[in-house]
Amino acid sequence: MVFDGIVTRAITHELHHEMASGRVLKIYQPTDTELLFTIRKFGTNKQLLISAHSSYARIHFTTDTYENPTEPSMYCMMLRKYLNGSFIESVEQMKNERIIHIHFQTKNEIGDQSVKTLIVELMGKHSNIILVDQERQVILESIKHVSSAHNRHRAILPGNTYVQPPNQGKYNPLTIDGDAFIRKLDFNAGKLDQQIVNTYMGISPVLAKEIVVQAGLGKTDAFKDAFTKIQQQILEHQYEPFITRNKKEGFYVLPLSSKDGEKECFNSVSSMLDTFYSGKAERDRVKQKAGDLLRFLTNEQKKNKRKLVKLDKTLEQAKNADRYQRDGELLTAHMHLVEKGDKEVEVIDYYDPDQAKRTITLNENKTPSENAQALFKKYHKLKTSKQMVEEEKKKTYQEMEYLDQVIEQIDTAREQDIEEIREELQEQGYLKKRQAKTKAKKKVTKPVPETFYASDGTEILVGKNNKQNEYLTNRLARKDEVWLHTKDIPGSHVVIRSTNPSEDTLLEAAQLAANFSKSKHSSSVPVDYTLIRHVKKPNGAKPGFVTYDNQKTLFVTPDQSYLTKLKAKP
Repeated sequence: MVFDGIVTRAITHELHHEMASGRVLKIYQPTDTELLFTIRKFGTNKQLLISAHSSYARIHFTTDTYENPTEPSMYCMMLRKYLNGSFIESVEQMKNERIIHIHFQTKNEIGDQSVKTLIVELMGKHSNIILVDQERQVILESIKHVSSAHNRHRAILPGNTYVQPPNQGKYNPLTIDGDAFIRKLDFNAGKLDQQIVNTYMGISPVLAKEIVVQAGLGKTDAFKDAFTKIQQQILEHQYEPFITRNKKEGFYVLPLSSKDGEKECFNSVSSMLDTFYSGKAERDRVKQKAGDLLRFLTNEQKKNKRKLVKLDKTLEQAKNADRYQRDGELLTAHMHLVEKGDKEVEVIDYYDPDQAKRTITLNENKTPSENAQALFKKYHKLKTSKQMVEEEKKKTYQEMEYLDQVIEQIDTAREQDIEEIREELQEQGYLKKRQAKTKAKKKVTKPVPETFYASDGTEILVGKNNKQNEYLTNRLARKDEVWLHTKDIPGSHVVIRSTNPSEDTLLEAAQLAANFSKSKHSSSVPVDYTLIRHVKKPNGAKPGFVTYDNQKTLFVTPDQSYLTKLKAKP
């Protein structure tokens, strides 16, 4: 994952070509760090994604679908005020840094022409998206506010003068020739790739290593030639975007002989970045939002496992219940041999065919009669506990199965699914309900299962949590539609919106059921399917739990490519 100055140059060149003279139609802010612009040019709309995410900062066109909040943020409202309906003049990179300026031609409050600049700084945790008045160089608003207490060099606050990030004293590799390039390196010091990174702006370790690899063991001329060749490719915008599919995924815009393994090539930098980052930022947000839920559920599962160990011990003791009854009866029959203070008594075991002698342990503080009653009491307690323990074990296993299912749902959840899972756990008594800040009633919204489309266009719905599963199976689906679920494996409810789906559609729906299950990394996963009319929820059952009959079973090996293939509407 290398979003360096060269990748920034490549995407800037592409965006300028695709967006210059385009018009801004809509602006959304799906998350705290992401913006989505709808740009129209030559009768075609494109979605531009700009992210200041600390780990996934980027800018590119996207075809992904993003959920927008019902109420726009103040920052989004400010962008709409100044940029809605504006025209994009140009997109330019600052030197060879990871800083992009997008210039918008718009009108001010009195109708005069005005230029606003959106400055995109793609610098890891310091990434930001800043709206600046071009003429005055004053910050109008930013997606992240940085006070002078955090950064004395440049405070990013509305009303402040925009100050560029501090100069690191590096040279622009695109404005020097090969001779100047090698003069600034110390060949006797070694570690030439690190020297290149530390000397030249916008060059990542990946590209520095490529220069060294291409130069081989040659002398300075070899380094000069390797640098000049790569520099020429960059200056002439000869990009070859690709993603490596090794153990550690990565991408770049120039061919890298130093990178082995499977490569997926792309026609544009945007399509490469969109493919690479698709879902990564959302999964990161889901992981953060669901972190407390996962810790809680994991602890609950550990408690249940410890509980099962204790229940098994109790059951083991219950197996000896008849022994206590036997000892009580023998002690009653030999009461004349016992006195208070005795620690044990030896009696004849009438239940033994050979009538062997048997030693019974006594409590010296109890009378013979009290000792006999204690043995009978222990017998009745263990006999009763056996039935109770077996019932408790059954409930514990059911709870563990339920928690397993919720954990699996979190693993495949979208960001908006997490709150539904949290609400479900509150309703089931696992979590305390949050106190509402206001007395206003929260608007009740229907769960929204995820929609996929089979190759023939048939709609397939997938429940991503138990609220969606219950709504999908018990309310949304019609009686003659086809229902699928992995056999005896926690997973999603899947419904084909058809009464007579084709064999291919059944297999594709089975793929979805397997991919959204605990066995998504297994092979030959059994998936049951039946009609909705044969699916029932038992009274008092946990959310999402159903019984069904008249089912048939398919076996599929989960392939995650189906998640993308079936998501797009044909």
